[in-house]
Amino acid sequence: MTGQVHTGRPSRLLRNLSSKIASIPMMLTAVVIFLGGTVWTVVYSFTNSKLLPRAKFVGFDQYERLWDAPRWIVSIQNLAIYGLFTLVFSLVIGFLLAALMDQKIRFENTFRTIFLYPFALSFIVTGLVWQWILNPEFGVQSVVRALGWASFTFDPLYNSQIVIYGVLIAGLWQGTGLVMCLLLAGLRGIDEDIWKAARVDGIPMWKTYLFIVIPMMRPVFITTLVIIASGIVKVYDLVVAQTSGGPGIASEVPAKYVYDYMFQAQNLGQGFAASTMMLVTVAIIIVPWAYLEFGGRKRG
Repeated sequence: MTGQVHTGRPSRLLRNLSSKIASIPMMLTAVVIFLGGTVWTVVYSFTNSKLLPRAKFVGFDQYERLWDAPRWIVSIQNLAIYGLFTLVFSLVIGFLLAALMDQKIRFENTFRTIFLYPFALSFIVTGLVWQWILNPEFGVQSVVRALGWASFTFDPLYNSQIVIYGVLIAGLWQGTGLVMCLLLAGLRGIDEDIWKAARVDGIPMWKTYLFIVIPMMRPVFITTLVIIASGIVKVYDLVVAQTSGGPGIASEVPAKYVYDYMFQAQNLGQGFAASTMMLVTVAIIIVPWAYLEFGGRKRG
């Protein structure tokens, strides 16, 4: 009799064992620091902590004070305006630039570098640069008036009614290049045969983009939306560099509110409550994305 040795496949738990062991420190870091810190922040948002954390629970008092504070309401309104326009304009402008880059134009690498360069700068640098550009004394307004339009006025950072739009300009200038590169990568992943078939069928280019290409780029758009949205929620440096929240409280944002209350007003409980509300905002963004990315795949 000839003996046969049966070598079964390793169980799923033992597959890539070395990689799993190597990932343990990172997993522990994520669980202990990120998850632990998040739970700690949420728990202490229900306390009356001031300079130092203390477990004196006051229920929802911190949240009631938070939503009664005019400064917090203004910051939420600013975040909504900044977020909506950033999402719309960065996607539209980014996609148009990506579509132009995808036409195999001359000096494509040069243009791509130019458009992406602002993203390499820190938000502090971007904020200071645009603070100078929008300064009425020596910025755009001064240059246009020197050309003969003496009544021209453009000082968004000094007008409380439109100051958030001045911050928006700087944010779009810095972030649109990254959106362009992400969407360009998605466009380059479209099979050339699809373009040829559309041309053979006589489909106009705008219809090809709108009804064929964009639906095929759904995963890229979802990822891009999440990246943009996460940047919107945590916007801070740009506001501090350009306006420091002024004029008055006209350009306040949630992240600045959290920083000021935790490290300047020495009111940790209020800062924790505001942080928790920001966490809820992030969850509202991440949960649908995870469902669309992973839940839809499982059913498919």
